[in-house]
Amino acid sequence: MRKIYTNGNFYTFDQVKPAVEAVVVENGRFIDMGTTEDMVLNWQRQEVKTIDLHGKTVTPGLIDSHLHLSAVAQNFLNLDLTSVTSKQEIFRKIQQKARTLSEGEWLQGRGWDENLFIEGCIPTIEELDKACPSHPLFLSRVCGHAALVNSKALEVCHYHPSMTIPEGGTIVIDEQTKKPTGLLLESAADLITQHIPERTYDELKNTLRQAIQFAITKGLTSVHTNDPLFLGGLNQTYKLYNELLNKEQLGLRCNLLINHEFLKDLRENGMYAGYGNETLQIGAIKIFADGALGRRTALLSEPYSDAPDEYGKAMFDQDTLYEIVKNARSLSMPTAVHTIGDQALENVLDVLDQFPPVAYRDRIIHVQVAHNELIKRLATPSRIADIQPRFVVGDFPWVEDRLGEERIKLAYAWKTLIESGVICAGGSDAPVEPVDPLLGIHAAVTRKVPGQTHNGWNAKEKLTMTEAFHLFTKMGAYPTNEETVKGTISRGKLADMTVYSANPFKMEDPDALLNTDIEMTIINGDVKYEKSLVPQDQ
Repeated sequence: MRKIYTNGNFYTFDQVKPAVEAVVVENGRFIDMGTTEDMVLNWQRQEVKTIDLHGKTVTPGLIDSHLHLSAVAQNFLNLDLTSVTSKQEIFRKIQQKARTLSEGEWLQGRGWDENLFIEGCIPTIEELDKACPSHPLFLSRVCGHAALVNSKALEVCHYHPSMTIPEGGTIVIDEQTKKPTGLLLESAADLITQHIPERTYDELKNTLRQAIQFAITKGLTSVHTNDPLFLGGLNQTYKLYNELLNKEQLGLRCNLLINHEFLKDLRENGMYAGYGNETLQIGAIKIFADGALGRRTALLSEPYSDAPDEYGKAMFDQDTLYEIVKNARSLSMPTAVHTIGDQALENVLDVLDQFPPVAYRDRIIHVQVAHNELIKRLATPSRIADIQPRFVVGDFPWVEDRLGEERIKLAYAWKTLIESGVICAGGSDAPVEPVDPLLGIHAAVTRKVPGQTHNGWNAKEKLTMTEAFHLFTKMGAYPTNEETVKGTISRGKLADMTVYSANPFKMEDPDALLNTDIEMTIINGDVKYEKSLVPQDQ
């Protein structure tokens, strides 16, 4: 059915018609736009539905260029430790959750961040054993690059001092007792997770459905999500999304990043970048080059300023990284490489430079620490910097201690990247940061925690409201070569829109964005979420 959305304040992000009052949608695409009077006069016929937006502000549909919907889904099942500010609060939550579990059942959680703890240190394994004596415990850090476990979890994985640790991982040992502290870094967590019983298919499907619907309520119309390691491999991941998106038609458009461990499955299934349809597509090959700054596992070219003997960790040596990229290129696949430290960035670019570009752009995910020479190497049409502006809120001020006075100048340098000609797309890395894209946009504009009164961390890197919205709309289409299909409100493009309760581009104080509601999420021309239809108790 043809639809006319009238009386709106549309920011199209299309230079041809940057502002209009009404749009006409047919077969899921924009076919015309202009004044409300003209659109109604030209297109109003029988079998036409008119939706009055009552002056609300509209942008192209919001896009998250990098998150983990499966991990967001797990938060509906597991213990959510996001924003916990003390060890005692963790212990209390563990004890509460334990009372809901059967004897010996795994207790899982995610989201702790020791930088928020009033004690200034993480729980010891003895404290975890006391809080959780009857269940094996696995608590992933907010970044996903470290985990806390208790003694029962180590028993399940048959830990012994001489066991082989996966490459790039560390079981942290107490220097005095020579026993594990309960902290696992990077791939060492695999020793534990391989023993955690897998969720049933129905459990995964039900929670993934909740995560998809939740993302839509936040105004998201498209996401780029990385899930095979959480959803039982490539085949099951694709099956789950296909059933939810194409069969149930939940609405959200999903581009699936596929971990390099599943390259063989891609080949056997005849899948490739762009395989699928406008709702569900195969994307790039996901690779981890290093860890995270929080636990000092991001790979730096010079030592950490607050730990002069530590440089971080490369997840793979250069030869192995080369072989992974080579295998991806054998399928003409682009790569999406988690790269936080400057040395990791150099290592990745050194490998990518040895291969010609493919049809789809390679994306460098995070790019939190760089320098001018590396930025120049990123500034090419075949590469994307996939950035997460909200990291500024979670990482400052402690990250200044990690990097020191000089390196911090080009850390989280979103403005410099854009002005240097680097193509940038914006994401959340949820559940590392909240799914809500307005929080990411707010962070890009203010570079501070909501409510803080300073001028922003490294304020010269602040973006304008328009630049920030571009990251999460038109630029979100670039990693998948869909800039001619979506990202702006333009004739012929997919009719994806997000409607707001206030006008972000007229706000005197960007903090007003924090009180802005998503009024509607429109995907393929259909209203998939409307605030007025949500029960008042939600």
